[in-house]
Amino acid sequence: MSNFPQTKLLSRLALAAAASLVFTTGAAAAEKTLTVYTYESFITEWGPGAKVAEAFEKTCECKVTYVGVADGVELLTRLKLEGAASKADIVLGLDTNLVAEAKATGFFAPHGIEAKDVKVPGGFTDDTFLPYDYGHFAVVYDTQTLKTPPKSLKELVEGDPSQKIVIEDPRTSTPGLGLLLWVKAVYGDEAGAAWAKLKDRVLTVTPGWSEAYGLFTKGEAPMVLSYTTSPAYHMVAENTDRYQAAEFSEGHYIQIEVAGMTKNAKEPDLARQFLGFMTGPEFQSIIPTTNWMMPVAATKEPLPDAFGKLVNPEKTFLLPSEEVAANRKAWIDEWLAAMSKN
Repeated sequence: MSNFPQTKLLSRLALAAAASLVFTTGAAAAEKTLTVYTYESFITEWGPGAKVAEAFEKTCECKVTYVGVADGVELLTRLKLEGAASKADIVLGLDTNLVAEAKATGFFAPHGIEAKDVKVPGGFTDDTFLPYDYGHFAVVYDTQTLKTPPKSLKELVEGDPSQKIVIEDPRTSTPGLGLLLWVKAVYGDEAGAAWAKLKDRVLTVTPGWSEAYGLFTKGEAPMVLSYTTSPAYHMVAENTDRYQAAEFSEGHYIQIEVAGMTKNAKEPDLARQFLGFMTGPEFQSIIPTTNWMMPVAATKEPLPDAFGKLVNPEKTFLLPSEEVAANRKAWIDEWLAAMSKN
């Protein structure tokens, strides 16, 4: 769920992280309304939300209304709180780590869409959730302040504590959860000890990605947990290669973002139509240079040259969603215990 620009993030997101945001586009007189729950950065003025709504509204004779929360994990939390009273027709912004837990709520309906043209590293198919973009998590660093970035997760964990990193909270943020699972995938039973070492390098833990990246680009820390695709924004929009992703020898954990329709959707046909549109070239063409993630299907034009200069991990980690659902609380408790030690 990478998104930019960061220069405006701190001022704009102080309120957004704490409260829901409702953003509506389209003709007020539209007959039907599709309500999409998503994460806040998707619907900022620089995010893909407005362009996606405009493009879909041309095909659906409807109005798209977004309801935003701070980050992806909070989407699932909000749905659990709202239950059957939720107004969501579509939930966009969970990832494959949360699929099993989301399906277990019973809130989602099968989409019935054959997505044969959707391709993600390692492959992902599901009868309830459809992918719309993906990216590998990475430590993004400032080349002007950090001349020797870590070349592995082990080097990050055991490196100089004075060289700080900003990370996201796994309880509220999908990138934060991704880092938690990355450490677990590499360290296994020794993950707690790894976190205890890494803790000294952590400047702060933010609720979501936007706050973390904002602190990083403000110069508060030379490193941030983000995505291999993040440098593309700086190369395309700012014409600078100052910010780069460190390539880790063990491999990188992948995030595959997904959307699904709710069982109680007031507009189920419209919701299914949106999911079909989401995997088509119009939506997919919007994603790379607004959400700064990789498309999962064909786009109308080739990706900018900057995407060819990004780290392309040789090894991809992705734990089964069922394993994440069964262990997420215990692994977060392990993280909390390690991070709170003096």
